Amino acid sequence: MGVGVAHSAAYEGALSMAQPKSLDPYTNPRSFYGAELRRKREEMGWSQEQLGAKAFCSGAYIGQFESATRRPQPDLSRLFDGEFGTGEHFQRLCRLARKSKHADYFADAAELEKLAKTISEYAPMLVPGLLQTEAYARAVTQVTLPYADPHEIAELVQLRTERQRILGATTGPLLWAVLHETVIRVPMGGRDVMGGQLRHLVNLGRTPLVVLQVLPFAASAEAFINGMTSLLTFSDAPAVVYAEGAGSGQLIEDPGLVEQYQRSYDRVRAAALSPEASLGLLESAAEEHSTP
Repeated sequence: MGVGVAHSAAYEGALSMAQPKSLDPYTNPRSFYGAELRRKREEMGWSQEQLGAKAFCSGAYIGQFESATRRPQPDLSRLFDGEFGTGEHFQRLCRLARKSKHADYFADAAELEKLAKTISEYAPMLVPGLLQTEAYARAVTQVTLPYADPHEIAELVQLRTERQRILGATTGPLLWAVLHETVIRVPMGGRDVMGGQLRHLVNLGRTPLVVLQVLPFAASAEAFINGMTSLLTFSDAPAVVYAEGAGSGQLIEDPGLVEQYQRSYDRVRAAALSPEASLGLLESAAEEHSTP
């Protein structure tokens, strides 16, 4: 999920809250990338702004790479190699530095979750990862990766639950999730797992920073988004959209497309049951799954 150079500005404000810092270049591949970028830039006698102008981005954005705040981007790394005359040096370093516990198509979005002011999600089939119980996450992972060994399953489930820490953080985002009724009717993991997941949703929906709505079957034709969608807003940066399908995902930064997604999400939210009615439906569904 490489970020296009032309739309890099969407990230700059969201990540500018991280101040430049002195790094040990041997701490990790991202720090080494940043140190090499700074070393080569200074060797050429360029300021961050000058290098940014050559790479069609801002000097602040260059600073985020040099301070290891941002994961290096393939497109920019190619441009750096061209400007510095370094062959494929930065492209190779980029491949090392972009390694993540998350799938590559989701890794950048996972970082932005931590910086978001609000996260608005639409889930057509499954409970969003930030709202999943451990048992539900395990059931989803086992279905998605039926041939994976138990150790790999356990690591992926742990990674998903670690993402959920932002919901309890004092600086965490407001999470607004619209769940299609299919989400609460498909008994993922069986009766006990699904019952526990629905009760977990009810509990989360009663907290100040989580708002839940259910889009009922009867209203589905009034508002439609094709696939899981997450709209992220920031205090000092433009909004972005992350859209995910089976085994793939796309980060969308183009302002026009983001606006279209926002309008679609607004229609989904308007067609859904109110938060109060949604919690009532979730409680009812939880009871149904708890009934022998």
